[in-house]
Amino acid sequence: MSARIVSIGTAVPPTCVPQERARAIFAGQPGADRLTQRLIHAAFEASAIERRHTVLTEFGDDLSSHEVVPEGRARFADDQGRMLRPTTGARNDLYLAAAPELNARAARAALTDAGIEASAITHVVTVSCTGFFAPGPDYRLVRDLGLDPTVERYHLGFIGCAAAMPGLRLAARITAAQPDAVVLVVCLELCTLHIRPSADPQQIVAASVFADGAAAAIVTADASVGRAGGLELDRFSTALTSEGEADMVWTIGDHGFEMTLSAEVPRIVGREIRGAVDSFLSGEGMPDAWAVHPGGRSVLDRVEAGLELAPSALDTSREVLRDYGNMSSATILFILRRLLHDDRLADGARLGTLAFGPGLTVESAMLVKRGATASAVDAAPIEAVVGA
Repeated sequence: MSARIVSIGTAVPPTCVPQERARAIFAGQPGADRLTQRLIHAAFEASAIERRHTVLTEFGDDLSSHEVVPEGRARFADDQGRMLRPTTGARNDLYLAAAPELNARAARAALTDAGIEASAITHVVTVSCTGFFAPGPDYRLVRDLGLDPTVERYHLGFIGCAAAMPGLRLAARITAAQPDAVVLVVCLELCTLHIRPSADPQQIVAASVFADGAAAAIVTADASVGRAGGLELDRFSTALTSEGEADMVWTIGDHGFEMTLSAEVPRIVGREIRGAVDSFLSGEGMPDAWAVHPGGRSVLDRVEAGLELAPSALDTSREVLRDYGNMSSATILFILRRLLHDDRLADGARLGTLAFGPGLTVESAMLVKRGATASAVDAAPIEAVVGA
């Protein structure tokens, strides 16, 4: 039997920042000249994002409050809300402080939705590219969820926005080798830890879209585990585009991780996506629905045009972008969660899933919806599920 995603749980930090406020914060950075101001306004207004979540509490509603920043934690803004430049070490300290709780919240939501106990988990796969520590997120999940200490653990680091797909692929490989395995896959990204004042157009574009969030999936091939149905993991594919190695880059600097996100990325995606998808489909018809990582509005526009999709085909991806921004690897699971509980998708519906990462890498998966998954929890707004 094929592996299936039984459930997906999501979690976001409680600090929600409307895009207008985020734009004002960046536009008010020290030394921003008129050109920089125009670039900031253009990038933020074109993002198609309404709100984002962040672990940086000082960017919430009360920018002047000293109490919102825990004592001893580096500040990312001064009392007037002007952006500061903490060191990479200080940023990673906040990752270590915030990541485990968010990981655990997403995992608990997935376990509850699946209707299984934590003791059923046999393998843990964690995914992240926005911080480092050891013992790492995989270890902390075993401790925080009270899992058996013999649970096998794997961590996929620094793969970028496409990393949830290798995480799910690894889970599928594990269940193929061990049919009774129950794999917990957790993706967490705290992208806003790496914001900085900058006049660089690429940094401005990155600042206009990236956000914080976590998502967890329960994967198993055992039909007796959890609720019936889910998203069957049919197959996966990886492709490198012929160009783009220097256009999406994630490196470590002295004041945070530095994202290169050039204007060529959407154009490369637009040029390459048809060939990558045709190769993946191998002559099969187009899927019934799409889950596409929203690297940004322009990326979704290029995918829609390149694949000649109907204007509504990427609505779910656009909705997640609007409500949460780009949470890097976690984002595609937010999209899949909505599709998992979308009653308009019948049993047997095929979901084409695409995500893009540094390289430029195109990760593809074909998922098949199986059975009914609706519940009282599922019917609630996603914000209620994550406790935002």
